[in-house]
Amino acid sequence: MELDIALILTQDGITSGAVYALLALALVLVFAVTRVIFIPQGEYVAYGALTMAMLQQGKVPATLWLLIVLGALAAGLDAWKALRGGSRAGLAASFGWCLGYPLALAALMYALPASQSVLVQSALTLAILVPLGPLVYRLAYQPVAEAPVLILLIVSVAIHVAMVGLGLLFFGAEGARTSAFSDAQFALGSLTVSGQQVWVVAVSAALIGGLWLFFERSLYGKALRATAINRNGARLMGFSPVFAGKLTFLLAAFIGVLSGILIAPLTTIYYDTGFLIGLKGFVAAIVGGLASYPIAAAGALLVGVLESFSSFWASAYKEVFVFTLIIPVLMWRSFTSHHVEEEE
Repeated sequence: MELDIALILTQDGITSGAVYALLALALVLVFAVTRVIFIPQGEYVAYGALTMAMLQQGKVPATLWLLIVLGALAAGLDAWKALRGGSRAGLAASFGWCLGYPLALAALMYALPASQSVLVQSALTLAILVPLGPLVYRLAYQPVAEAPVLILLIVSVAIHVAMVGLGLLFFGAEGARTSAFSDAQFALGSLTVSGQQVWVVAVSAALIGGLWLFFERSLYGKALRATAINRNGARLMGFSPVFAGKLTFLLAAFIGVLSGILIAPLTTIYYDTGFLIGLKGFVAAIVGGLASYPIAAAGALLVGVLESFSSFWASAYKEVFVFTLIIPVLMWRSFTSHHVEEEE
C-alpha cells in the first residue's frame, strides 16, 4: 500500500472515529448513570440527519408531531400521578415543558420562511429532537428505573424497534444527504481535506472538551458523576435519580442528533442507518468497559481507522472486522476482572 493511500484512509478513519467517539461517550454516560445499555442511541443519529434533510427540502419534519405526541403522553402521566398522589407540585412546569414547548415550536416552524441558513436548520433540528431524550426516559425507563439490567435492555430493544419503524413511516425508505456546512477544500501535502471533515473533527473535539468541563466543573456534572458511582449515596445527598436520568438522556440525545447533523453531508443516511452506526459506537464503549471515557474515545478512533482500512482491503467484510474487535476485548476483560453480583 502506498503512503498516500494510507494517509487518505487514516483521514477518513479519523473523521468516522470522531463521530463514533461521541456516540461511545453517550453510551458510557447513559450506562454509568442509569444502568441502561441505550441501543436506540444510533436512531438519534438517523433522525437528526433526516430531519435536517426535510428542513432543507422546505418541509415540516414529521418528528415534530412525535415530539408533540410524546409530550402529551408525558404530561398526561404526570397529571395522573398528581391526581393519585394528591400533590400537584411541579405539574405546571411539566405541562409547560411537555406541551407548551412543542406547541410553541410547531407554531414557530410554520411561521418561519421555507429557506433558512444551515445553522438555523441545525438549531431547529436540535430543538425538535433533543427533548425526545428526556421524554423517552420519562415514558419508558422511569417506571422501571430500579429493575434489573436485563429488563432495561429489553426496554431498549423495544424502543429501538419502535424508532426504526417510526423512521420508516416519517422519512420513507429513500436515503438523504444534506448540504455541507462548508464547501472549502484544504491541501495538506498530498491530502485534500474538505471543510465538512474539519467541521466534524472540530465540533467533536469541542463537544468532548465541553463535556469534560461539564463533569469536572459544574454542579450538575459532579452530581451525575456521583450518581454513576453510587446511586443511593447521591439520592441521600439530595440529588434526584429521576432528574439524573432525564439530564443524562438529554445529553445523549443532543450528542446523537448533533452527530447525525455532522455526518449527513458526508454519507447517505437511511431510516435504519443509525443502528449500524450506534453499534460501532457501542464497540468503542465496550473497549472502554462502559466506564472509561478516554479509553472509549480511543477505541472509537481505532474502530474508525479499522473500518476505513477494511473498506479498502475487503469492503464486503469491513463490518466483520469491526465487530470482531469486540471478541478479544471481552476475553481480555473476562480474564482480568472479577465477577460482581448486581446490587439488589
